[in-house]
Amino acid sequence: MGLLHQLSTMDPHPEACRSTPGERGRHAAGNQEPLDPLIFVRTIATARILMPAAMVRLSAGRRSLSREAVALCFVAGANSLFIGEKLLTTPNPEPEDDAAMLQALGLEPLPLR
Repeated sequence: MGLLHQLSTMDPHPEACRSTPGERGRHAAGNQEPLDPLIFVRTIATARILMPAAMVRLSAGRRSLSREAVALCFVAGANSLFIGEKLLTTPNPEPEDDAAMLQALGLEPLPLR
Protein backbone atom coordinates (compact mmCIF):
# COMPACT_ATOMS: atom_id res chain seq x y z
CA MET A 1 0.00 0.00 0.00
CA GLY A 2 2.88 2.34 0.72
CA LEU A 3 4.24 1.89 -2.81
CA LEU A 4 0.81 2.58 -4.33
CA HIS A 5 0.44 5.69 -2.17
CA GLN A 6 3.82 7.00 -3.33
CA LEU A 7 3.01 6.32 -6.99
CA SER A 8 -0.47 7.83 -6.79
CA THR A 9 0.82 11.09 -5.29
CA MET A 10 3.36 11.66 -8.07
CA ASP A 11 2.47 14.20 -10.73
CA PRO A 12 2.34 12.82 -13.33
CA HIS A 13 1.83 9.19 -12.37
CA PRO A 14 4.84 7.12 -13.42
CA GLU A 15 4.63 4.99 -16.54
CA ALA A 16 6.59 2.11 -15.02
CA CYS A 17 8.42 1.17 -11.88
CA ARG A 18 11.40 -1.15 -11.41
CA SER A 19 9.55 -3.96 -9.68
CA THR A 20 6.00 -4.72 -8.74
CA PRO A 21 4.70 -6.18 -5.51
CA GLY A 22 4.31 -9.49 -7.37
CA GLU A 23 7.89 -9.51 -8.59
CA ARG A 24 9.21 -8.47 -5.22
CA GLY A 25 7.47 -11.34 -3.49
CA ARG A 26 8.99 -13.85 -5.89
CA HIS A 27 12.37 -12.54 -6.97
CA ALA A 28 13.97 -9.38 -5.65
CA ALA A 29 13.84 -10.43 -2.03
CA GLY A 30 14.31 -14.16 -2.52
CA ASN A 31 13.79 -14.92 1.15
CA GLN A 32 10.12 -13.83 1.04
CA GLU A 33 7.15 -16.06 0.40
CA PRO A 34 5.39 -15.67 -2.97
CA LEU A 35 2.57 -13.15 -2.93
CA ASP A 36 -0.92 -14.62 -2.78
CA PRO A 37 -2.55 -14.16 -6.23
CA LEU A 38 -5.71 -12.66 -4.71
CA ILE A 39 -3.66 -10.05 -2.85
CA PHE A 40 -1.93 -9.30 -6.14
CA VAL A 41 -5.32 -8.83 -7.86
CA ARG A 42 -6.47 -6.55 -5.03
CA THR A 43 -3.28 -4.51 -5.43
CA ILE A 44 -4.05 -4.05 -9.13
CA ALA A 45 -7.62 -3.00 -8.33
CA THR A 46 -6.32 -0.49 -5.79
CA ALA A 47 -3.81 0.89 -8.32
CA ARG A 48 -6.62 1.32 -10.85
CA ILE A 49 -8.75 3.23 -8.31
CA LEU A 50 -5.87 5.46 -7.19
CA MET A 51 -4.52 6.10 -10.71
CA PRO A 52 -7.44 5.77 -13.14
CA ALA A 53 -5.51 7.05 -16.18
CA ALA A 54 -2.34 5.04 -15.56
CA MET A 55 -1.21 2.02 -17.55
CA VAL A 56 -1.29 -0.88 -15.11
CA ARG A 57 1.00 -3.44 -16.70
CA LEU A 58 1.46 -7.10 -15.94
CA SER A 59 5.13 -7.85 -16.11
CA ALA A 60 7.69 -10.52 -15.32
CA GLY A 61 6.57 -13.22 -12.96
CA ARG A 62 3.18 -13.85 -14.58
CA ARG A 63 4.23 -17.36 -15.53
CA SER A 64 3.81 -18.24 -11.86
CA LEU A 65 0.16 -17.11 -11.96
CA SER A 66 -2.67 -19.32 -13.13
CA ARG A 67 -4.56 -18.31 -16.26
CA GLU A 68 -7.53 -17.50 -14.00
CA ALA A 69 -5.39 -15.21 -11.82
CA VAL A 70 -4.16 -13.34 -14.91
CA ALA A 71 -7.78 -13.01 -16.09
CA LEU A 72 -8.73 -11.57 -12.68
CA CYS A 73 -5.88 -9.07 -13.02
CA PHE A 74 -7.48 -7.73 -16.21
CA VAL A 75 -10.93 -7.65 -14.58
CA ALA A 76 -9.38 -5.76 -11.64
CA GLY A 77 -7.93 -3.08 -13.90
CA ALA A 78 -4.70 -4.21 -15.53
CA ASN A 79 -4.73 -2.89 -19.07
CA SER A 80 -1.35 -3.84 -20.45
CA LEU A 81 1.22 -6.62 -20.38
CA PHE A 82 4.80 -6.99 -21.43
CA ILE A 83 5.33 -9.49 -24.22
CA GLY A 84 8.69 -10.85 -25.23
CA GLU A 85 11.24 -13.50 -24.46
CA LYS A 86 12.50 -12.12 -21.15
CA LEU A 87 12.09 -9.11 -18.90
CA LEU A 88 15.14 -8.47 -16.74
CA THR A 89 16.00 -11.99 -15.57
CA THR A 90 12.54 -13.57 -15.61
CA PRO A 91 11.14 -15.33 -18.67
CA ASN A 92 7.77 -14.21 -20.00
CA PRO A 93 5.11 -16.54 -21.39
CA GLU A 94 5.39 -17.36 -25.08
CA PRO A 95 3.74 -14.69 -27.29
CA GLU A 96 1.43 -17.37 -28.73
CA ASP A 97 0.25 -18.26 -25.22
CA ASP A 98 -0.44 -14.60 -24.45
CA ALA A 99 -2.34 -14.21 -27.73
CA ALA A 100 -4.48 -17.28 -26.94
CA MET A 101 -5.20 -16.00 -23.43
CA LEU A 102 -6.19 -12.54 -24.68
CA GLN A 103 -8.45 -14.10 -27.31
CA ALA A 104 -10.09 -16.35 -24.70
CA LEU A 105 -10.74 -13.25 -22.56
CA GLY A 106 -12.21 -11.38 -25.53
CA LEU A 107 -9.41 -8.78 -25.42
CA GLU A 108 -7.63 -7.38 -28.46
CA PRO A 109 -4.15 -5.90 -28.31
CA LEU A 110 -3.69 -2.35 -29.48
CA PRO A 111 -1.62 -1.96 -32.66
CA LEU A 112 2.07 -1.27 -32.12
CA ARG A 113 2.98 2.40 -32.32
